[in-house]
Amino acid sequence: MQTLPRPTEDSTPSQPAVDTMIHRRKTRPVTVGNVTIGGGHPVVVQSMINEDTMDIDGSVAAIRRLHEIGCEIVRVTVPSVGHAKAVGDIKQKLAQTYQPVPLVADVHHNGMKIALEVAKHVDKVRINPGLYVFEKPKSDRSEYTQAEFDEIGDKIRETLEPLVVSLRDQGKAMRIGVNHGSLAERMLFTYGDTPEGMVESALEFIRICESLDFQNLVISLKASRVPVMLAAYRLMAKRMDELGMDYPLHLGVTEAGDGEYGRIKSTAGIGTLLAEGIGDTIRVSLTEAPEKEIPVCYSILQALGLRKTMVEYVACPSCGRTLFNLEDVLHKVREATKHLTGLDIAVMGCIVNGPGEMADADYGYVGKQPGYISLYRGREEVKKVPEDKGVEELINLIKADGRWIDP
Repeated sequence: MQTLPRPTEDSTPSQPAVDTMIHRRKTRPVTVGNVTIGGGHPVVVQSMINEDTMDIDGSVAAIRRLHEIGCEIVRVTVPSVGHAKAVGDIKQKLAQTYQPVPLVADVHHNGMKIALEVAKHVDKVRINPGLYVFEKPKSDRSEYTQAEFDEIGDKIRETLEPLVVSLRDQGKAMRIGVNHGSLAERMLFTYGDTPEGMVESALEFIRICESLDFQNLVISLKASRVPVMLAAYRLMAKRMDELGMDYPLHLGVTEAGDGEYGRIKSTAGIGTLLAEGIGDTIRVSLTEAPEKEIPVCYSILQALGLRKTMVEYVACPSCGRTLFNLEDVLHKVREATKHLTGLDIAVMGCIVNGPGEMADADYGYVGKQPGYISLYRGREEVKKVPEDKGVEELINLIKADGRWIDP
């Protein structure tokens, strides 16, 4: 049996054998209002209101609700020129009654007139390459000739150019948002219903923008199936690297559904890519009130160590050694401290694994002997208190360190 050599006292490695850091893909900064996407800035959280944009007061209230709980960029839908004009009133009322909020307009279906109007009022315009120029499908089509392909490409450029010039001259941004479920017909005929088709669709629009000296772009390639979404984003990052492009990517699993599964599905897609260093802004798309999306976004980012926006709780799963009702105590600790930010608090049921498992925590709450709680600051045991005083004394310890704020 082969035995690995034992390290000597002088053989301490100069760096960890395994890198535990997430190394984010380098991207250019893209400014959206007072928020910057990419360029090494923190991953940005987005959502979308579901009010009719013609309802000025309702839209303002919805945008404010999202922004107040941490949504940094808010998207609105503009299905008509009237809706596009209404966004101007929304923007003005937000500034008057609340504060400026970075807004993105969602433009679909032959949207040049709509896009040109709304570009005056928002910080970013999102277009869908599969819907921006209508391609009338032919039921008997078996292929696209190169001439037909190029003819539609010319039409796209003609329709896109005025919007690009407007955004460029105003210093605003565009999201080229490809959806797997709405690829243009010629992309489907040429590349199939594939991630390759999604990537090529985005690249076609990117090249038009670049030819007009416009690079304030964010790219997304959403799909409702996680494996397709993962493949599309990975391929997009690879192709951009090959082409010398450094545009930030907006991540999302479209139409993820609701409840626990919608959250798990979104986390599986968004979290996987973020862990690989891909992604600069995210949206969790739930069939629920938009406010329900924001906590999921922050939980994903916090779990990966990409943003610290709340308390990180470390807690053991409980076993026969546990000296108190761990579930109840964790709930009490969480309720007392959940309004804080930037802290790691460990709640451990016994001394066997407690100090080791919570070594990186700021504070520890450990069942060391029946009826008593040992409170730790980092690795140091500070005091032992009766179990019924545990949460109160933990708060006092945090206060003594000057790290407490009132709820």
